[in-house]
Amino acid sequence: MLLQLQGIQKRFGGIHALRNGNLEVDSGQVHLLMGENGAGKSTLMKIVAGMYGRDGGQMLWRGQPAEFRTPAEASANGIAMVHQESLLAPHLSVAENIFLGREPRLAMGFVDRRKMMAEAGRLIQEHHFPLQPEWRVERLSPAGKQLVEICRAIQHGSSLLIFDEPTSSLSEAETKEVFRIVRTLRERQMGVIYITHRLEELRSVGDSVTVLRDGETMHTGPLAELTTEGLIQHMVGREVASIYRREAQPPGEELLRVENLSRAPLLEGISFSLRAGEIAGMAGLIGAGRTELCRALFGLDVMDTGSVQVAGKQVTIRSPRDAVRAGIALIPEDRQHAGLARQLPVAHNLTIAHLGAVSRFGFLNHPAERRVAEEYGKRLRIKAESPRQLAGRLSGGNQQKVVIAKWLVRGARVFLFDEPTRGIDVGAKVEVFETMDRLAKDGAAILMVSSELPELLQVADRILVMRQGHLTGELPGNTTQSAIMQLAALESSQGTLS
Repeated sequence: MLLQLQGIQKRFGGIHALRNGNLEVDSGQVHLLMGENGAGKSTLMKIVAGMYGRDGGQMLWRGQPAEFRTPAEASANGIAMVHQESLLAPHLSVAENIFLGREPRLAMGFVDRRKMMAEAGRLIQEHHFPLQPEWRVERLSPAGKQLVEICRAIQHGSSLLIFDEPTSSLSEAETKEVFRIVRTLRERQMGVIYITHRLEELRSVGDSVTVLRDGETMHTGPLAELTTEGLIQHMVGREVASIYRREAQPPGEELLRVENLSRAPLLEGISFSLRAGEIAGMAGLIGAGRTELCRALFGLDVMDTGSVQVAGKQVTIRSPRDAVRAGIALIPEDRQHAGLARQLPVAHNLTIAHLGAVSRFGFLNHPAERRVAEEYGKRLRIKAESPRQLAGRLSGGNQQKVVIAKWLVRGARVFLFDEPTRGIDVGAKVEVFETMDRLAKDGAAILMVSSELPELLQVADRILVMRQGHLTGELPGNTTQSAIMQLAALESSQGTLS
């Protein structure tokens, strides 16, 4: 057996991140690691990769007790981790990143650049990666950066490669490339641990699966013996049928009206409305313009033409400040960089859009801020050590809740959700859906952009469909995926939903 984890425990202050983590993976095997945000998946793998020390339990590496105190020590023993957020040096070339810290040297101690480039080229060609040794990493796509990390791990002679949410920000084509690479690594008898939230990926890559819940291993075994419904039940601790079902309600007053919105060359002649109490979905293929529409409505991109009314009042939106004042909120797709101040506490993030409510005479009222943070933390069940914990240290699902809560504090009435469940697990998705439902019941109007058609069909009262910058139609919420795709592609083009 390549790796065995037995009863692994880890605490962070008063939080018990891992109580009883168990996992086994062998050479030539792809082992899936599943669980809700905060279940302990990344913590367990960071212990294996030498980033964290464990507080209890045992780790066996190639049958011998082991504890790696640094990533370098883990790497020297054949363990590498490909992180969700790239840890490469962006200003260096592909080859320089592959050999970083282990550069071939000439007799006088200088780096042998010719040999380094040749070796990197050989490695890239051997694995058929679409890379060139001299390319700058900062110009690569997320998938390209992951390929560089994989090359680095292989060059270092790794026997076990850990993928942490490798496809969360990739297109369908890039995702298929990652799957191909994982299968190739398995054929070469490497061990692979693959963390993912995307249930549709499982059968494409996995051999075995371990499910964590609240820091404990709830299930481990061959993937073929576990149904998707059973997997979800292990993850969230309840029956699949009870996970989520939204009941539509009669819409109220019109809260948003958009007329003839255009922004060349991405948007042309967009007109639609949203009513209080409803969730309108928005579907489309890559390049359809859905994110661009949200950006224009929030003032991040200035529209060329068009008019916007909020609650019957004409508004001019040329900046996010204008949108916020009008009562429009954006929950962006990239919450890490566009939705959160990751280096600030949760409390600051929750109140940052409405400082007037927690300030007196221009000074921050800390007790008032703490009360607001505690109130909304309870309402959205945000799991944090305290309101002072840095937002960047929360799990993905809890970060998303903070972004949503920020606008609840502000009292916005029109919510633009751009891919609200991307990169979060099934349990956190349910909580996001429940939050959206509560918003609607409280009288908000919601536009939900999503690439996940089953989610739109679960949540939306009606579905708007875009193609190449145009609205091509509107469908009821109880429509079919086929009907949506016909409008998205007009039966003449193929693409991936994104």
